[in-house]
Amino acid sequence: MELITGVERNRLIETCEHDAFHLELRDDYSVPDEDGPFESWLRDEPVDYAFMKSWTQMVKRLTGEGKVVRRVRVVSHPHTPYIRWEHRTTPRNLEAGEEIRWLPRHTVPGDLDFPFGGKDWWLIDDRLLAVGHTDAGQVTGHEIIDDPERIAEAVALRDALWSLAIPHGEYRP
Repeated sequence: MELITGVERNRLIETCEHDAFHLELRDDYSVPDEDGPFESWLRDEPVDYAFMKSWTQMVKRLTGEGKVVRRVRVVSHPHTPYIRWEHRTTPRNLEAGEEIRWLPRHTVPGDLDFPFGGKDWWLIDDRLLAVGHTDAGQVTGHEIIDDPERIAEAVALRDALWSLAIPHGEYRP
């Protein structure tokens, strides 16, 4: 299986015509770009959010063109320190135009099936999936899937989770 990089995945997101949706299922993302800011936040020190700039600029550009960028974060309780930090950084995503909802893992109906082995994924225009692969907690790349049956599974799950999830402004960790 061939994997693409995060940069290549972002290029695919940038080409969306209508909608880009991210499903997050992990409780820790330990991304190297975030290590310093996260550690500062843990120590209650000022945080440099410059690492988010390229993402928020892209989202602002897409949403300014009338496109939708959204995500659902399925999270465990109690929250990990990373999820608490992610909740605190989310207003920057929202300011750029991204829509984010939260879903406590224990409230997910048992009949919902998470395809792709429970991996996170991006769904672009209901036609293309970028499924994240990890090794020892680090993202190693993204598998591109364009099979209509697999896409239909992802669309159905996205719609179910979006309707169940709590908008960021209403979610209290």
